[in-house]
Amino acid sequence: MGLIEGERTVEIDAPIERCFDIAADIDGAVDWQDSLKDVDVLEEEADGRAALVETRSDARVKTIAARLRFSYDEPTRIEWVQEKGDTKSLRGWWALEDLGGERTRATYGLAVDPGRMLGMLLRGPAEAKVRDFLLGGAAEGLKREAGSG
Repeated sequence: MGLIEGERTVEIDAPIERCFDIAADIDGAVDWQDSLKDVDVLEEEADGRAALVETRSDARVKTIAARLRFSYDEPTRIEWVQEKGDTKSLRGWWALEDLGGERTRATYGLAVDPGRMLGMLLRGPAEAKVRDFLLGGAAEGLKREAGSG
């Protein structure tokens, strides 16, 4: 099995700064991202934002552990890349676009190479279900948390 990629976009009735602040609060994401089970911040940037975190996520077929390195381009983008974990590789991002009138378009994206062992669990219809679960939960969760859902 190769790369599993996808994006999910939602429009949110909240200003881009609020959406960014919610998405950048990595520690608090367990409260609104359904697939995220646990976050442990290992390093912080000078401004107090999480730089390196260990996570446990429910991937439906297995709980996935990852050590992720975060970078921020306020208020439009947050990116992360796996440094160590249960998948062969993982990178993700939030892309935020100010729509004016205190509305934001938020896109959550993931690109995951599950590797051989996990890939065997994700064959056929399971792959699409896992992708939809991971992407939809984050995007819809941000929309709910920002107060428009």
